[in-house]
Amino acid sequence: MFPFLFSDMLYLQGSSPPSDMSSEQETNMEALEAIQKGAASKPIFSQDSCVTFTVLGASGDLAKKKIFPSLCNLFEKKILPPTCRIIGYARSSMTVQQLADKSNPFMKAKNKDVLSAFWKQVSYVAGTYDTADGFIKLNDHIAEIEAKHGGEKRFRLFYLALPPSVFIPVCTQLKHNCWLKSSVTECRVIVEKPFGRDLESSNELAQAITGLFNEEEIYRIDHYLGKEMVLNLLILRFGNELFRTVWNRERIASVVITFKEPFGTQGRGGYFDTNGIIRDVMQNHLLQILCLVAMERPVSVDASDIRDEKVKVLKFIKPLDLDDVVLGQYIGNPEGPTDDSKLGYRDDPGVPDDSKT
Repeated sequence: MFPFLFSDMLYLQGSSPPSDMSSEQETNMEALEAIQKGAASKPIFSQDSCVTFTVLGASGDLAKKKIFPSLCNLFEKKILPPTCRIIGYARSSMTVQQLADKSNPFMKAKNKDVLSAFWKQVSYVAGTYDTADGFIKLNDHIAEIEAKHGGEKRFRLFYLALPPSVFIPVCTQLKHNCWLKSSVTECRVIVEKPFGRDLESSNELAQAITGLFNEEEIYRIDHYLGKEMVLNLLILRFGNELFRTVWNRERIASVVITFKEPFGTQGRGGYFDTNGIIRDVMQNHLLQILCLVAMERPVSVDASDIRDEKVKVLKFIKPLDLDDVVLGQYIGNPEGPTDDSKLGYRDDPGVPDDSKT
């Protein structure tokens, strides 16, 4: 519904299609190029629309590393409507300047004028996730912005950069206190991974959220799909004649998917010890890559057709046996070049000394 969210990562360098391509190949190439360019080339908002983008969990790691940098890039490319305002919401009592200080090191935009102009579009509201007071204050703040900027259409977007444990109370408060639906106002809730801890909790979340919102009001996102490398897989597989003809089981013996990060938990140990890297990365990010690598060519580049091919791959994967899995925790390197590299997983203050995660 809103594929532009991370379109700052979708500007990829692609080669021109060969001159001897068939009309079918040309059509497919055009569709793949559309994925490359992303929806940024076709904004869904008119320039006088009033758009508020609320980041719930604004003080968290995901917001500072991914959400605010992506929004800033959209702002720099003038993809966001001039009337778009961004609101941070979290339990922490903080200022916009403090939010900027946390996020700026992760910004692609380094121009001070761009960063200054971006943060002028941002405001912050502090409140809890399970009581009405904060959300009433949030709604009043959004209404004030809408009254000031006007516009023929109003869009309220709520991004849940939060752990799944608070999805239900947050969605409930949003529905009761911030949700408007009229001929001039539309609302959407954007749900970030991980979507639950296991099948039971995932089903519980799905039932609760779909009980509050219509399906077209829900946008589920895995931000990893916006990475340039991941997006290039579609182009590499189905838009490149050289690879398309040899990408099959007769010519590929094995595929190794490696996920590496040059840093540790950095204070996020409490979250990781509860969820674990398997839930946090493997069952969403890496499974998405696996599906893109292994799936058959979709009928079209429509989201539902790509999803159908991914589901076919997942249905053919046999359940894992623990005897076939090697688990472990990283340790620090006493001679590491940075303080972070000298710390092991259990050195994080949020991780118990006897952790088995």
